[in-house]
Amino acid sequence: MLTGPIPAELARLANLRKLELDGNLLTGPIPPELAQLTNLKKLLVEGHHLVGAIPPELAQLTNLKTLILAGNELTGPIPGELGQLTNLKTLILAGDKLEGPIPVELGQLTNLETLILESAGLTGPIPVELARLAKLKRLELDENNLTGQIPPELGKLSALEVLFLNKNQLTGTIPAELARLTALEVLFLSDNNLTGTIPGGLAKLKRLEVLSLGDNQLTGPIPAALGELASLKSLALGGNRLTGRIPPALARLTRLGFLDLSDNQLTGQIPLELTQLTMRVYFGNNQLAGW
Repeated sequence: MLTGPIPAELARLANLRKLELDGNLLTGPIPPELAQLTNLKKLLVEGHHLVGAIPPELAQLTNLKTLILAGNELTGPIPGELGQLTNLKTLILAGDKLEGPIPVELGQLTNLETLILESAGLTGPIPVELARLAKLKRLELDENNLTGQIPPELGKLSALEVLFLNKNQLTGTIPAELARLTALEVLFLSDNNLTGTIPGGLAKLKRLEVLSLGDNQLTGPIPAALGELASLKSLALGGNRLTGRIPPALARLTRLGFLDLSDNQLTGQIPLELTQLTMRVYFGNNQLAGW
């Protein structure tokens, strides 16, 4: 297991294409000199005790396709200069101690397929410029302190399969435009301050396997149309202010293994059809009969 700082002398390896330093206990800052490795296609420095800022000089690595600096103790903002890495397919800066907003320049990374900035200490709004990332399949911005509304423009990300925006401070309604994300398999919007109703249009997401909207301030009824999500395995709507009856149509979700409707203001009888399904169910702290 390697310890100590990353040697700046690595910058002399002019033909280096991959630099993977994960699984060690490296310390100190990331040497700006690594920007001299202009043939580098993959830079992985994950799970260390690296400190200091992300060097903006890394923007000179224009052949880079993978940049992973996750699980360190890096501080400071994400350099907007990283938006110059237009060949980048994977950018992961999760689990650091960064600060400041998500740079709008990341919207220039038009080849990006994976963007993970989870648990990184980021603040401010979600940039609408991220909607330009037409090839994006994974967008994980959870466990930050992001504020403002969910940009409706994210509905343009037609290749998106995974969207994590949970555990932030997002407000406003769930954009109806998210129903355009027909490739989506996982949608986490839980643990925010979202208001308004659950868009019935989410029933168009036929590939959706996980829908988590819990612990917000959502109101109104549970859309019966959610019963059309035939691929759904987990539905979490607990901890909101939902009212009305539980739609019997949810019993059509034969692949469902987890259903949480607890801590709402639901009324009426629990549909008998639901009680006959084999799954974990949570109905507590409502005004339901038969529970």
